[in-house]
Amino acid sequence: MQLEDYFMILAPDDIRIKGTRIGIESVLYEYIYRCKTPEEIAQQFHTVTLEQVYATILYYLHHQSEVDAYLADWLEFSRTMRENQQRNPSPARIKFRQMQAEKAGQLQ
Repeated sequence: MQLEDYFMILAPDDIRIKGTRIGIESVLYEYIYRCKTPEEIAQQFHTVTLEQVYATILYYLHHQSEVDAYLADWLEFSRTMRENQQRNPSPARIKFRQMQAEKAGQLQ
């Protein structure tokens, strides 16, 4: 089996672990930024095997500059989306905030 056989490249900015809906960015974020072990990552993502986690890490090591750019784009996109959601919350989010405020008022 080739290393690339572990992945589905749906678009330049969308690489998923084959047989799952998990993107490589999810696994690599836990590994690189949260310093989780491959075993911890496999436990966290129940649809991903330990072998797939190791394959993802190996893919990163073999294509580090490309994957670093991929991760940087993903992190920037995520930051932008969080900011947009904070500025324009969904009706459900607004209702949830109202319920939290009401509950906090009842506790006082």
